[in-house]
Amino acid sequence: MTFTGSTADATTGAGTAGGVPSGVCDTSDAVGAPAAFRLLSAIREQLRALGARPGHEQRVLRLWAQALPQDSGRRRLEDFVPAELRAALPALSAELAGLARLRSEHPGEDGSARLLVELGDGQTVESVLLPRDGLCVSSQVGCAVGCVFCMTGREGLLRQLGSAEIVAQVALARTLRPVKKVVFMGMGEPAHNLDNVMEAIDLLGTVGNIGHKNLVFSTVGDLRVFERLPLGRVKPALALSLHTTRADLRAKLLPRAPRIDPEELMALGERYARATGYPIQVQWTLLEGINDTDEELDGIVRLFAGKYAILNMIPYNAVDGLDFRRPSWERAAEIARTLHRRGVLTKLRQSAGQDVEGGCGQLRARAVATESRVVVMPRPIQA
Repeated sequence: MTFTGSTADATTGAGTAGGVPSGVCDTSDAVGAPAAFRLLSAIREQLRALGARPGHEQRVLRLWAQALPQDSGRRRLEDFVPAELRAALPALSAELAGLARLRSEHPGEDGSARLLVELGDGQTVESVLLPRDGLCVSSQVGCAVGCVFCMTGREGLLRQLGSAEIVAQVALARTLRPVKKVVFMGMGEPAHNLDNVMEAIDLLGTVGNIGHKNLVFSTVGDLRVFERLPLGRVKPALALSLHTTRADLRAKLLPRAPRIDPEELMALGERYARATGYPIQVQWTLLEGINDTDEELDGIVRLFAGKYAILNMIPYNAVDGLDFRRPSWERAAEIARTLHRRGVLTKLRQSAGQDVEGGCGQLRARAVATESRVVVMPRPIQA
């Protein structure tokens, strides 16, 4: 049985909130017609067509998002599920499982595991099982921001993930281990796929059984985020992908990120943090000789003064063909200690999967290179 539904904007991110930045080409049409069920709304439509009432609809989505069989529970399905829906459940479960399939798994010594996930149309994205029951998910195939230190950004944006494809990564991960926290820090810029990401967050924060503060929305600073996040039924924690306090350097490192001054970006994040009660999580990829200088440390102290914020510093995960280096762990630890002494709450984190060369986009890049033998040329940057 094949299920169909309305998926018109699953790959294009139709509408102002779900699109890509002005001047950035979205090549989603190149991958073919969108598949049924990429959107949660399409799944809901099909369930209603099969006679599902709101309670049945929520039950199906809850069991799927939590990776439980559709016949779970003590009550017999024939006692409360409409016959047409009951007969369709096996095929429905197969369709949902086909949204995200495990292509390969790469365990790390730190307890993490990087997953190469194949979508229904054959495209691949990456998810990361994190220590302490966390999961990092992707929101796009590729990315339009073009961060020069990121493998994902080098291939550009191929297409958006539908809201159901995002949830499907969580459902897949839960077949491998418990997931109690989901961070939107994988492939893609969530703000460029805002409608689908917010729909996925809403489901995960309700029937998906993830605490709201354990859903973390990461962004390079799209203004639409600060308008939309406060309006949602589920309000996730906010992470700002900053990487430098210097506007000129940030423009080089994140060439297609919005031109928002770091001070303004922090002020916007601070407003949301105070409203939700969750501190801003500021992401900072440590690049040796670029953003690990004394000048940057002074800038961080000024920027964080009085802010409800946490600085997450992650030494750069080396990528073949990219001319960046991570500082030694001793130097990174010294930076963290210095910032602590100067009043900045700093967490020094090890990027999951460094020992398996699993930086964001690397698994996909290796898979694509194997299939098409694409050569990636280095792109150096000067501080």
